[in-house]
Amino acid sequence: MTGETGESGAGNDLDLTGLECPMPLLRTKLALRNLSAGETIRVMASDPGSARDIPKFIDMSPHELLSVDESESLYCFVIRKGE
Repeated sequence: MTGETGESGAGNDLDLTGLECPMPLLRTKLALRNLSAGETIRVMASDPGSARDIPKFIDMSPHELLSVDESESLYCFVIRKGE
């Protein structure tokens, strides 16, 4: 389900595996726009640049990075949308 959002324990899933920089960050920004404040999204990406780009974007935004996990070249971020 690449690039789709769907229900999960985190709220929504965004599977961006296989996409290269800058697409994981751009798709994450677009997905956050479609959420209401307080909703969460789990973003999965395989591009190593995501490990740097997504947390840096979140630091400069009203959103909150709840968790980051890396395993077997897969990066998983859980983000809560801010106001």
